[in-house]
Parts: sequence; structure tokens; C-alpha cells
Amino acid sequence: MERRRFFKSSLAASAAAAGVLTPSMRGAAPQNGPASGREYYQLRRYHLRSGPQSKLLNSYLSDALIPGLNRLGIKPVGVFSQEIGAGNPSVYVLIPSMNVERLVTMDFDLEQDAEYMKAGEKFLQAPATEPAYDRVESSLMLAFEGHPKLTAPAASAGNRSRVFELRTYESPSDRDHRRKIEMFHNGEFEIFKRAGFSQIFYGDTLVGSRMPNLTYMIGFDALTERDAKWKAFFSDPEWKKLSSSSKFAFESIVSNVNNYILTSASYSQI
Repeated sequence: MERRRFFKSSLAASAAAAGVLTPSMRGAAPQNGPASGREYYQLRRYHLRSGPQSKLLNSYLSDALIPGLNRLGIKPVGVFSQEIGAGNPSVYVLIPSMNVERLVTMDFDLEQDAEYMKAGEKFLQAPATEPAYDRVESSLMLAFEGHPKLTAPAASAGNRSRVFELRTYESPSDRDHRRKIEMFHNGEFEIFKRAGFSQIFYGDTLVGSRMPNLTYMIGFDALTERDAKWKAFFSDPEWKKLSSSSKFAFESIVSNVNNYILTSASYSQI
């Protein structure tokens, strides 16, 4: 309990010092408060080896982590297997919350949950000789003002097959990063909608690697739809106008793009 209190107070002090939770945060927060109805996201990426790690991780996520997070009021939780992209095999976990402190301290809260500890015992107590995973990457994001909350695709309700594309845009400077976020608010949301994509979430990375960057997730029912939807996106007259605007085309505001094709786990809530 003392460790948890210390961590919470340290989080608050660090956030204040860094300006993470202030309206001036990277030029992306609204005028009336840090989040003002916008969600925060923790995105985890588990790097695995081929073999038994995958089964152990999936059992932990489905039987321990998701039920435990749901008991903390955190839902829906998404779990996705990487199908295409560098760094396979990998599993992604998307965890949303309106409360940033909840996301940062949830692991400490879960340690107090006897049901979680019992269900996740094999994963949590895996020996160094047989680790449950190789490494975990984690980032903390704040939802874009123009897309303040996660939107699960319609196929999630019936647990139908669904495919996702996870894209991260790195920018060479904070100024360029802010300009790229502006592009979404100046028309890209609508262009994605007209092209037929499901828009799951858009997040500005507050804590993570290779900053400044943003990450977003779009979806479609089948991989065979992807090329046609992107063609519709890039052919949209509004995209051509937006992308050639002097406000956004004065230099390369995106310096690197990471792109991954994911499929939802059978127990995923997104």
C-alpha cells in the first residue's frame, strides 16, 4: 500500500513538472482542462518467441487480466495478434480509461485482487528459465480532441471476424507533430469515414519511445477490403486538397511510419 501511495504522489509530481497533464500539453489538449471528456490509453506490446509463450499469454489475458481490469471498471479491453509487420510474434493490448491515474496504478491494484492473482499465477510466476514473454513495450496516450473516446467496430458486438491496422506517425519536431494532429481535425476523420474505415482510436503519445508521435487504429471486416478503402481515401478530393495545403505541406511533418496489421483475439472486447 505504501508503494502505491508513493507511486501516485510521484506520478502527480512528475506530471506537473513535465506539463503532461496541463492544457498546454504539446498543443493538443483543450482549453478547459487536461482531458475534458477525452480518454487515456495504455497500449502494451508483448514480444514473444514462437512456442508455448503464446498459449500462456493468451490464457493470462483472457482469464486474469481482462476480468481483473473489468472489475476495476476498465472496459472494453482489446487484445490483438500481429499478423503483418516487423517484430512478430507480438500481441497488443489496448486499455482505455477516463482516469490517467487508474491506468498508471492498475498493476498495483490488480496485486490486491486475489481472483486475478490466482487466475494469472502461471503467467505471473513464470521462471526465468521459461519466461512468459521476451519483453513488453508500453505507451501512454491521450485521445485526440476530435475523437475523444474509443469506438469499437460493429463486428465486436457479435464477435465476428475483424481486422485492424495500427499506425504510428513519428514527426521530426513538436511543431510538425502538432501540425499532423491538426490534419486529422481539419478533415482526415471525415475522409476515413467516407472511405469506409472503422475508426477505433486516435492517441497522442504522452509517454513512450521515439517521440513525438501519434498512434491510431482503423478497422475493416476483412484484409481483402484494405486496398480498396485506402484507394478511396487517397482518391478523395478533400484529401488531395488537405495534403497539398501550404499549412501542412511546407515540409515533411511525418518522418517515419510504423504500420501493423492485427486481428482480434477471440476473447477481445474490441
